[in-house]
Amino acid sequence: MTTKIIAEYAKSGRSSCKKCGKAITAQALRLGLVTRDARRFDMTKWHHLHCFPEKIDSLDVIKGFDLLKGADQEALKKFADESDKSPKRLQGKNDEEEREQEEEEIEMEKSNSKKIKMSAPNEKDELDIAFSVSDVKDKYKDAALEPKWKAFQTIIFLERDDGLHDSGKVAAFDFDGCLAKTSVKRVGANAWSLMYPSIPQKLQSLYKEGYKLVIFTNESNIDRWKNKRQVAVDSKIGRLNNFIKQVKVPMQVFIACGIGSAGSKADDPFRKPNPGMWHIMEKHFNSGIPIDVEQSFYVGDAAGRPNDHSDADIKFAQAIGLKFYVPEDYFST
Repeated sequence: MTTKIIAEYAKSGRSSCKKCGKAITAQALRLGLVTRDARRFDMTKWHHLHCFPEKIDSLDVIKGFDLLKGADQEALKKFADESDKSPKRLQGKNDEEEREQEEEEIEMEKSNSKKIKMSAPNEKDELDIAFSVSDVKDKYKDAALEPKWKAFQTIIFLERDDGLHDSGKVAAFDFDGCLAKTSVKRVGANAWSLMYPSIPQKLQSLYKEGYKLVIFTNESNIDRWKNKRQVAVDSKIGRLNNFIKQVKVPMQVFIACGIGSAGSKADDPFRKPNPGMWHIMEKHFNSGIPIDVEQSFYVGDAAGRPNDHSDADIKFAQAIGLKFYVPEDYFST
């Protein structure tokens, strides 16, 4: 297991300090201890600056330090200097408190491992989805998945594409109608073509500029086709695998398989325009690196225009706070 330190501004007031137990207010500076387990999943324990229990040997080890305001950088420098002078006895007390809190968190995770909490519709609080490695599967319901592909609740994701680098800058894309030309009447891994000839070069340039490339795509047929679910899964994953091979750039992929709200069914938190896929990526699949939404963006074709099939893509971007582009504009420049 590896541990890292990250610094960022709290996106909401939902997180609490793992030392004092008090809430960390929205936009307040918080420090996180990020632990990555053997399966490459991240767990972050947040703290107020003055509650952070670890000695900071160097500011170079803190992810996100360069994104902080000048005053907060100075406060963090001062805290790092003072941590060298802290009595060893006090550190021992912090360690004991940390162990007690870890035991409480384990019990809480057991009881809440399948619980999904969403903020009220009018609030800007981040979506809070309980994620547990034990809930990650090699199959989606009764359908087998190809190597490197995993399932969690109603999403399928590409666990780790070779060469992928996590980053504070994310270039995110829809798939069907944005990167690939597909048809609901055609099924199969090869039943697609590039939407625009400039796509490979554009994606390769973004990768070289330090962007992490991520695809967020809805595919409700995977849930709808109960008798042909394996066909739907193989078709979607096959197209995505072939697309990545053709553009020759590593990408991360999340597929929302849920049908969404209908009748008595609750709205699926992962299906766009809901931002569940983004929050899973940000919290658990970006090495604890805070994402700068000012430098990140999302491209999709469902923008709510007269001939668009929906407005799911533009609302997805708005829910996260990302700049939004339609593919014909983005890939023509």
